[in-house]
Amino acid sequence: MLFNTPIFFFFFVIFLFFYGFIFLRQTPRVYFILVASLVFYGAWNYKFIPLLVGSAVGDYFFAQAIASAGNISRKKLWLTASVVMNLGILAIFKYADFAIQSVADFMTLFGYEASVPMLNWVLPVGISFYTFQSLSYTIDVYRGDMEPRKGLVHFTAALAFFPQLVAGPILRARQILPQMHAIPTPKWNEVKHGFLLITVGLMKKTAADLLAKPVALAFDSGGPVSLIETWTGVLAFAGQIYGDFSGYSDMAIGLALLLGFKIPLNFRLPYLAASPVDFWRRWHISLSSWLRDYLYISLGGNRNNHRMRNIMITMLLGGLWHGAAWTFVVWGAFHGAIITLTHYLGQLPLFAAFQRGDKRLVKLLKWAVTFYLVLLGWVLFRANTIDGAWSLIVNMHSFGGLPAPGQVATVIFGLTVTAVVLMHLLDRFVLNHADKFENKAWLFWPLLVIGQLACLMIGEPSSEFIYFQF
Repeated sequence: MLFNTPIFFFFFVIFLFFYGFIFLRQTPRVYFILVASLVFYGAWNYKFIPLLVGSAVGDYFFAQAIASAGNISRKKLWLTASVVMNLGILAIFKYADFAIQSVADFMTLFGYEASVPMLNWVLPVGISFYTFQSLSYTIDVYRGDMEPRKGLVHFTAALAFFPQLVAGPILRARQILPQMHAIPTPKWNEVKHGFLLITVGLMKKTAADLLAKPVALAFDSGGPVSLIETWTGVLAFAGQIYGDFSGYSDMAIGLALLLGFKIPLNFRLPYLAASPVDFWRRWHISLSSWLRDYLYISLGGNRNNHRMRNIMITMLLGGLWHGAAWTFVVWGAFHGAIITLTHYLGQLPLFAAFQRGDKRLVKLLKWAVTFYLVLLGWVLFRANTIDGAWSLIVNMHSFGGLPAPGQVATVIFGLTVTAVVLMHLLDRFVLNHADKFENKAWLFWPLLVIGQLACLMIGEPSSEFIYFQF
């Protein structure tokens, strides 16, 4: 059930009616949220509902066992059980075939043609998101960052909360559980902001869908295209994945606000980042902060002499989190490399002074280098194979031997750049001017209606969100 479809509109309207007029007490509302969330999730494939519920039940009781354990060794035992359960689920459904195929490919290097059976299991939608979310609960209880809460239904409802269930943001238990135990009443200013975020998210999703064609031309045509069409495709994918994913996050946060729930921001103008480190403070914030708090710090973080190693491991696993393919592993390694290089150069006096520079030219140069590196990373992320990614990167820097551009190639390039810029202008407007805009009812509501109608007329309401596959 997609946010940008009529069926979800009717689902949410019916949900709001019962939520706002029938189930007025706390406990019935929690049960209703849980049932509605399972219906929402089951609309994709009801067979995976037990997997979602099973993750919730398992980690709920693991957290209780961790809290009641008499010594640290037993706490570690129960935490290990939680980690094995959650990562085991991911391993079976997401990485088993990748591992089997990788072993078979490795054996062919030595002349052995291995015919190995594949599982070919369907990947449950949102499994990477709700698995990380559930695992953070047991880790937080183990670390003493939060006390385990009573109420299995409350925990399951928090894990299955439908606005952010299938593509995040990844919520920590301490962010959502207290709200589920004391469901807040939506305030009028939060409702207005929720409608604004839903509209902005829909607009970004619509723009992202329109960028799909130049992306396909550059990445899926099966052969080289002109220099300008290659760059257009790469820029278009940068805009597509940003508009698609941040658009989903905006809609998720907006829908939650209509119910009174507050979900943290997941994107903060990432393509304006001034360094690779800054980029990951702005892009998919819920994932980058999760990897920092639960993986990087667990490896030692900055506290030992293996900081660079810890960064590389974190980013490698972050890349693998996105998908079971070597392109994602290389993408993670690439970002790990440029982050470690940024830290290394920052220790040198010359580059340290450069990083602190506040002149416009220095800022522009830092932005340009960062955005260029991010674009190279997106080639690795989107390409079907590593060889295909390398060929596209070579074409990006070739000034001869490529086909001639199409008649409207320059126009499409300009429209692509405009779309990416407009997405960031929308986000900047929401961050800096939403309050004033929302207080002008005579302007606010007409523009929201016009924006949503425009998206319905020019958009593709059946287009899935990119991050559903992760």
